[in-house]
Amino acid sequence: MRRYGQIADILVKHGFGIAVGELFPGLPHRLLSRGPDGREKGYSVYERIRCAIEELGPTYIKFGQIMSTRRELFPPEMIAELLRLQDQVPPLLFSEIRVILDESLPGWEEKFEYIDPLPVAAASLSQVHRGILSDGTVVAVKIQRPGIGEVIETDLLILTSLAERIERVFPDLRVFNPTGIVRDFSVQIRKELDFTRDGKNAERIRNNMSSIKGIRVPRIFWEVSSRRVLTMEFIDGVRIDDTESIRRMGLDSKDISEKGFAAYLNQIMVDGFFHGDPHPGNLLVMENGDLAFLDFGICMLLRPDRREIFIRLVHGLVTADVDISLQAFSDLGFSIPDEEQELFRDDLYLLLMDYSDYEVSQYDFSKVIIELSEMLRKYQVRVPGEFMRLMKVLGMVTEIALLLDPSFVFNRRVRPYLEEIMQEQYFSPDAIKKEIRTGISSLQALLRIPDQVNLALRRVGEGKIRVDIVADDIRRLQETIDRSTDRMTITLLISSIVIGSSLLIIASDTTIRYCGYIAFTGYAIAVIVGIYIISRAIRMARNSLHRRR
Repeated sequence: MRRYGQIADILVKHGFGIAVGELFPGLPHRLLSRGPDGREKGYSVYERIRCAIEELGPTYIKFGQIMSTRRELFPPEMIAELLRLQDQVPPLLFSEIRVILDESLPGWEEKFEYIDPLPVAAASLSQVHRGILSDGTVVAVKIQRPGIGEVIETDLLILTSLAERIERVFPDLRVFNPTGIVRDFSVQIRKELDFTRDGKNAERIRNNMSSIKGIRVPRIFWEVSSRRVLTMEFIDGVRIDDTESIRRMGLDSKDISEKGFAAYLNQIMVDGFFHGDPHPGNLLVMENGDLAFLDFGICMLLRPDRREIFIRLVHGLVTADVDISLQAFSDLGFSIPDEEQELFRDDLYLLLMDYSDYEVSQYDFSKVIIELSEMLRKYQVRVPGEFMRLMKVLGMVTEIALLLDPSFVFNRRVRPYLEEIMQEQYFSPDAIKKEIRTGISSLQALLRIPDQVNLALRRVGEGKIRVDIVADDIRRLQETIDRSTDRMTITLLISSIVIGSSLLIIASDTTIRYCGYIAFTGYAIAVIVGIYIISRAIRMARNSLHRRR
């Protein structure tokens, strides 16, 4: 409840008292009517949203960063502000952070020769310190902030509650699936809290990239790592967007651009497992010209079938093929209302035709992504979150490539990769073998048809085939009526026996011989039959329950 109060106070402080009042009716009006602080008087509503998110803390900053990928949900002005969210917080003193080392790596002081008490980087979930192992290896030690797990779990409960309340109070917003978005985000941020997963992701990408020259992924030192501490090779370099420093090192920025773009296309379209947070702080250029990847908390997986669909979609977009693009959208699970499908098709055709008229040097794929997102938002199309995150990664990579090489053209660079990959998909030895196996299976099934037809005709001629058409519901109703009739008949019979036996006992003082024995025999028969009926009813009830399950 205290955290709820903090959130409400921050929202009101940034001028969102009306929204708080709608979500939580009954709050005092004087608390909700307060406008934004003086320093935000000239800010737009989207700027105030960003400021409020930054003040709300790490969970909401991470949530805002994820939402910045959902261009189909929010207007461009809001996306621009969400992209500015800074995951930078004041670093903790080493005396505060070392409690995590003590708990997660008992005896760590014997394994490390030195850990610099001043961090080289600090974020909302963790901070990174430079260290030296006992064998002299220079490492980067990523240490989770104390208590951050509890803070995030509390905020996730509140976010879930807010999403459910938003869907109840504002039914029109259900189309955006707030509860589903929060659910996906909860899964993602909990993964980020597990540094073991971070390290495993790094190793997988390191293995995948090992054959590509000039790409560097830090090695993980598992003997000094845990769920809350990750120790990796220390990488020294400059941010990929620091073009001035890159030039001073005597490196060719165009070569760096090509190297990074090729690495990402290989990760996405060949490996199906890729680095999902390519902001410039996570990509370093080393003095020898190598490109280093950092921070693998967010990595994405594309199954082979989804990867093949995505490749077809990109191919359709860059070749302005509406039919291929629409089929790929459908295969990816896009939900376009039936009554708007033709309008959507027309708009997509117009969008692709506009860009197909451009000269190759004018083609900007990042703008295609933005306009496509606007179109999806216009038709309120439910888009799989995986797709928008993937498009965000491609957009960010394209922007970085353009920064390093102003002559970079996505269309021209991606086509050779697409052609090679599609050739591999359809004409590689494995693909040909697969198609041959499918063809042989189909041929075998086709050759079996005459035999199956002859067998069926022979059985018809011999009268061995009987066709029963019985509605399941009618059959079940008939069985129920039959069972009820049988039970009623047996019950009446038992009642008659009991009544008859009772009359015999009453008449026992008459001249009828052995009437007492006959009466008790009747009672015994009634009891035995009654027990049988009850046990059979219980058994049938259990069987019925088992069938329903």
